[in-house]
Amino acid sequence: MYAVVEIQGSQFKVEKDQKLFVNRIDAKEGSKISFDNVLLLDDGNKVQVGKPNISGTSVEAKVVAHIKDDKVIVFKKKRRKGYKVKNGHRQPITEIIIQGIGEKKTAPKKEAAPKKEAASEKAPAAKKAPAAKKAPAAKKASTAKKAPTAKKAPAAKK
Repeated sequence: MYAVVEIQGSQFKVEKDQKLFVNRIDAKEGSKISFDNVLLLDDGNKVQVGKPNISGTSVEAKVVAHIKDDKVIVFKKKRRKGYKVKNGHRQPITEIIIQGIGEKKTAPKKEAAPKKEAASEKAPAAKKAPAAKKAPAAKKASTAKKAPTAKKAPAAKK
């Protein structure tokens, strides 16, 4: 049985009891972590592909150690200019061991939905107070303030 899981932006094919090195994870050494973003699951006779991920499935892992990766040498040079720069870098990584692939354990949902429906049925039954209407005098006053526009004389033809 194997799964393809996304861990911090990178995809990994994982199996049970596999040692894996991933980018640094904020978890203490010895703690257990769970990855819910499972993209593919193969149990030997059936392959499930997620769209984009498989809901209800997770990968359980244990953090073994926080270490640094091998050194990467960064060398810059511009020919005929006498410019050379050499730098090194060690990426922080986390060593994990996959403990299991399986169903995500969720707490059973309480039946609170019927109570919400009963409350929503009572809300439409209540009558709303009629909105106050504006006085028609206010409309007449606003139209009376408009000044008449002067008409332009037609242009004379030559």
